[in-house]
Amino acid sequence: MNHLTLEPGSLTLNDLRTVWQSAGRLTLAAEAYADIEASAATVQAIVAKGDPAYGINTGFGILAKRHIPQAQLEQLQQNLILSHAVGTGELLPDHVARLILLTKIGSLARGYSGVRPLIVDTLIALYNAGIMPAIPSQGSVGASGDLAPLAHMTLAMLGVGQVRMKGELMDAGAALEAAGIEPVTLAAKEGLALINGTQVSTALALHGLFMAERLLEGAMVTGALSLDAARGSDAPFDPRVHAVRGQPGQIAAAKIYRELVAGSAIRASHLVGDERVQDPYSLRCQPQVMGAVMDLIAQAGRTLLIESNAVTDNPLIFPDADAAGGATIVSGGNFHAEPVAFAADTLALAIAEIGALAERRIALLIDSTLSGLPPFLVKEPGVNSGFMIAHVTAAALASENKSLAHPASVDSLPTSANQEDHVSMATFAARRLDQMAHNTGVIVGIELLAAAQGIEFHRPLTSSGHLEHVHAQLRGRVAAFDEDRFFAPDIEAAKRMVMQGELSAECRELFAALHP
Repeated sequence: MNHLTLEPGSLTLNDLRTVWQSAGRLTLAAEAYADIEASAATVQAIVAKGDPAYGINTGFGILAKRHIPQAQLEQLQQNLILSHAVGTGELLPDHVARLILLTKIGSLARGYSGVRPLIVDTLIALYNAGIMPAIPSQGSVGASGDLAPLAHMTLAMLGVGQVRMKGELMDAGAALEAAGIEPVTLAAKEGLALINGTQVSTALALHGLFMAERLLEGAMVTGALSLDAARGSDAPFDPRVHAVRGQPGQIAAAKIYRELVAGSAIRASHLVGDERVQDPYSLRCQPQVMGAVMDLIAQAGRTLLIESNAVTDNPLIFPDADAAGGATIVSGGNFHAEPVAFAADTLALAIAEIGALAERRIALLIDSTLSGLPPFLVKEPGVNSGFMIAHVTAAALASENKSLAHPASVDSLPTSANQEDHVSMATFAARRLDQMAHNTGVIVGIELLAAAQGIEFHRPLTSSGHLEHVHAQLRGRVAAFDEDRFFAPDIEAAKRMVMQGELSAECRELFAALHP
C-alpha cells in the first residue's frame, strides 16, 4: 500500500499516477497546519466583527448582496451543500474520487481558504478509510468551480447521502460510524470553500491523461509490430531525419521506434530486393504523428499538474500585516476551469489521433495489395472472413472519436442569472476522455491482434526481442486466428492488455521521455 505525505503545493505527476492506480494512506505534512489555522482564524474574526464578506456572511452568486445574520451562518453553509448537490448520471469511479479528495485536501491545506483543520482532517480520514463519496458525473459547467459534484463530495462529510466503501454503495452516516469518523457541522465559509474549485474536472482530466499515456505507449508498440508484419522499412526512423526538423516529441518517438524494432530478422530479410520505395504514411510517419501526440500529452500534463496543486476556491485569504486582522480577503475567479478545459480538449485530439492512425494500419494489414499478407489475415479467405469486420469495428470507433474530439471549451451557457456569464465546460471536456480512451483501446487492441497474426505469416523469421515478448504475452491469452471463431472475447482481451499498460511493461525504459 502506498503512503503519501502531502506537502501542499508539491504534488508530482508520479504522486497523482500512484493515487490513480491504487488506494493507499495519506498524511498531511505537520507544518501545513499553521497556515490552515491562521486562515480559519481570519474567517472567525470577520464573523465576530460582522462586516459583510462574500461567502462568509453573505448569500452566493447573484445573492451576494444579502447579508446573513451570524446565527444563521451554519445553516447557510448546510443549505449551500444541500441545494448544490444536484448532480446526475453515473457515479464517478473510485480512482477518480480518490484524485478529487487528494487535490481538494491539497488545495485547502495551502491555507488560503479559511477552513478549520477539522475539515482537512475529515477529508483525510475519508481517504484513509477508503470511503469514496458517491459523486454523479454530470451537472457541472466548470465554473463557478465544480459546484454540484463537489457538493456531493461534501455530503459524505456531513453523513448525508451515499458513499462507496469496498466497492459497495452504503449510507454515508453508517459508513462514517463504522470508520469512527464524526460527521462535521460546517462553519462560516467552509461549505463554499469545499464546493468552489476545479478538483472534479482536474481529476477527470488526470484520468484521461494517464489513459492517454498508456494508449500512446501501446499504440507505438503495436505500430512497430505492424511495421514488421507489413515488412515496412525502418529507414524513416533515421535520427538525422528528425533532427533537422527539431520537434522534440518526434525525435523522442523516432528513437523509441528504432529501439522497438532493433534486431528484427523480418526487417533484415527484405533489406535487399524489396521493390517498394516508400511505405504508406501510417507506417512511415509514425514518429511525426505520435511525436506530436507525445508533445500534446506532455503539455496537458504540465497544465494539469499546476492545477492539481492550485488554490481554486473563492474568496481567498492572504496574509497582510497592514490589514485589519492581519489578512486581506480577495474575491477572484480561480474556480474558472478554462486551463483544464483546454488541456482536456488537447488530450481528446491526442487520443483520437492515436486511434485514427492505428485504424489505418489495421486497414493496411488486411489489404493484401498493400501488406503482401493473405487477405483479411486468414489462411483461407472466402470461407473465412478473418479480420474483415474487426476492422469495421475499429473504423466505427475511430469515427465516433472524431465527433467526441470536438472541443468542449468553445461552448458556454450563462448560469446564475447571468452572474456566471462565461463558463469553461471543463468537466464534460474531461469526462468524455474516458469513452474516447476506451474506444481507442479497442482499436489498438484490434491492431495488436492483426499485427501479431501478420508476424506469424513470416515464420520462421522473428521480430525484435521487444516485439516477440509482446507477441508471446498476447498468445498467452489469445490463440492464433486459424479460422473464423467468436472474436469479441479476443478483442476484449487485447484491449485489456492495452488499457492496463501491459504492452510496454517490460520496456518501460524506452518510454522514459513520456514520464518526466
